[in-house]
Amino acid sequence: MLQTIMSALSFKKSYSSDGGDGFSSRRSHPRRTCDQCIGFINGKAHPILDWSPGGVKVFGDPRPIALGDQMEVEMKFHLRESLIQIKHTATVVRKMSESYSLQFEPLTQDIRKTFQNVIDDFNAREFAGSQA
Repeated sequence: MLQTIMSALSFKKSYSSDGGDGFSSRRSHPRRTCDQCIGFINGKAHPILDWSPGGVKVFGDPRPIALGDQMEVEMKFHLRESLIQIKHTATVVRKMSESYSLQFEPLTQDIRKTFQNVIDDFNAREFAGSQA
């Protein structure tokens, strides 16, 4: 009966990616808090609390923002040998007391590859640091 209700409400069964322990998770990508990143939302600088290829959590006043608003997001990452900029459109999906979350529109292959370059660069720096 519970499954019928969940199906009627369009809940999908999903599992966390940390070992298949059976706990449900709505996230399709793990959050990243470790990368050096500056964010610009509609042209204004905002601290990025965490990000993933699925979206971004921004520190800022959520009062002038409504759920469902679309915004231009630009993220700048400092890598070992370069600065990478990623611009994309996102929709407000959550509002908290001092922050709000944006979900990216479907990513292009180029943006997906650029996000992977950021992740790979971080992993390479971590590995190099562990070998020193």
